Amino acid sequence: MHQGDFDGAQGVYHINAVDEVTQFEVVATVERISEAYLIPALQVLLEDFPFVIRGFHSDNGSEYINRRVAEMLGTLLVDFTKSRSRHSNDHALVESKNGAVVRKHRGYAHLPQKYTARLNAFNR
Repeated sequence: MHQGDFDGAQGVYHINAVDEVTQFEVVATVERISEAYLIPALQVLLEDFPFVIRGFHSDNGSEYINRRVAEMLGTLLVDFTKSRSRHSNDHALVESKNGAVVRKHRGYAHLPQKYTARLNAFNR
């Protein structure tokens, strides 16, 4: 979830992971949506769950659908599925949590990338 741009400066992105059975949720913040930023964030997210993750479902962006993510999840024996293009209801739980949890605490205002570390400290 993007936290907006302001005067040409990009804001941070929040990565929201929700267990569909328990509703347990963890959030990580990254400066950019790219493989280089996302792989470390996914590792932290998976470690922050208090139980073993058996399945991982993502949207179909290339930052998630790539060899490095597949290898990491394969090493952890985690099944990997993705959403269909133009089917936002594939992520209904996460989308509702984005509004009810992330937007509730972060709002809609621009959050500069320089605050990524502080936001991650708050997330944990």
